[in-house]
Amino acid sequence: MKITNVRLGRISVPLRTPFKTALRTVDSVRDVIVEIHTDCGAVGYGEAPPTGAITGDTTGAIIGAIEDHIAKTILGREVEDFEPLIQSVQKCVVGNSSAKAAVDMALWDLYGQLYSIPVYKLLGGGRRQIVTDITISVNDPEVMAKDALLALDRGYDCLKIKVGVNPELDVARLAAVRKAVGREVVIRIDANQAWTPKQAVKILNRMQEQGLDIELVEQPVKAHDLEGLKYVTERSYVPVLADEAVFSAEDAMTILKMGAADLINIKLMKCGGIYNALKIVSAAEVYGVECMIGCMLEAKISVNAAVHLACAKGVITKVDLDGPVLCREDPVLGGAAFDERLITVCDAPGLGIRGIEAGKLVYLD
Repeated sequence: MKITNVRLGRISVPLRTPFKTALRTVDSVRDVIVEIHTDCGAVGYGEAPPTGAITGDTTGAIIGAIEDHIAKTILGREVEDFEPLIQSVQKCVVGNSSAKAAVDMALWDLYGQLYSIPVYKLLGGGRRQIVTDITISVNDPEVMAKDALLALDRGYDCLKIKVGVNPELDVARLAAVRKAVGREVVIRIDANQAWTPKQAVKILNRMQEQGLDIELVEQPVKAHDLEGLKYVTERSYVPVLADEAVFSAEDAMTILKMGAADLINIKLMKCGGIYNALKIVSAAEVYGVECMIGCMLEAKISVNAAVHLACAKGVITKVDLDGPVLCREDPVLGGAAFDERLITVCDAPGLGIRGIEAGKLVYLD
């Protein structure tokens, strides 16, 4: 199976409601799609969102990295020669983790198709179904409480609450949500780097002292502030999940050695794809630390790749793969089935993506 062409396109998928965090506000998913074609007719699919506020990757940067560097590195090569092929994607250009992730997942897709096996089974099997949380955007307390109740009506029992915009309101936001949803619903929060270390400890401990029962807090301080992250981890009643601070296995190892976080969040767009995500998984396994699998605001192709990883690795115990259910429509054919909170992996070879609905993908060539 020889690679003959790398084709790029763009999709735009509207969201049900605007997605608001401490870093940005978004009303639709606008991602770059990668198709890797082969001489036997097989096509591998990948996807990359432009998330400049987190990864630094804009749409133009993703397209440029693939066209000018990655595509030239893989064209004409055999998919069977997988390890050198996948390593060359990581080495051919500095940074550009989202572009690398899109090509990485497309190559895993082809490798599974080559041997007629789903990627999650290539990675170790494990389970066919996982359960995701759903994100509640940051807003006024009463709006967030209403949105939380709508999520419960859709069947969700685990909510990820965005906080950090006007931190003085954060305790009130969580109090309103907890009062609305009751005691049985799991609540985790994501500050998206919005707090100082001392501010984080004060807010988190106040939440727990008020009986708000927060499962974990995601990235409470700036990504580069590992000492601050450790400060919060050592003093907070709420377990700390490192997210934006972890772009690589090296980052994960540093944080785990320092004891700077209780859990690690894996996102394919940050680490450059499944190949590097497996290294983070191994680091977490060595230290006995559980992982969350997360996503940016992505459509189903890239989230589907994360589903395969989650279904294969037991150390991934928490799932935040709600990108597709936040969208108003799903133009992607095949792949995992997203039935609100319940995600079922596809048993078709590779990643199981068959294409995109006619008219929804705009090719760049």
